[in-house]
Amino acid sequence: MGLLDVRRLAAIDMHGVAGTRRRQRVILAEFILGAVVGVIIGVWVAVLAGTPAWQAFGAWVAGIGVNYAALAWHAVSLSRPGALDAELAGVDVPRELRRYSLLQFWVVVPLLLGVLAVGQSRRPRNAT
Repeated sequence: MGLLDVRRLAAIDMHGVAGTRRRQRVILAEFILGAVVGVIIGVWVAVLAGTPAWQAFGAWVAGIGVNYAALAWHAVSLSRPGALDAELAGVDVPRELRRYSLLQFWVVVPLLLGVLAVGQSRRPRNAT
């Protein structure tokens, strides 16, 4: 599986402890908002910044926005009826929640989840 499975991260985050529909909608909105706002603000700061440090900061924020776009892409597909349950069928959700609670901090590495999501979309999904 590699470093982390981006689709599984989105699924576990959307499910949370109880797997409520409300949580799914809130997390989907968080991912979409993070993607849109992160990229817009990041590019805006990078383009309008006067110093290389601010340009780097803007690029970093835009890169985090790309990570949220990858999560949003999966969250949209997992929002279809039955998709989240199918993704997490047979999964020890409490164990995965503990594991992905730590792995979610990789979102601050610009472009990482975006690159992983593209690479993972090109391989067939394992039945885990």
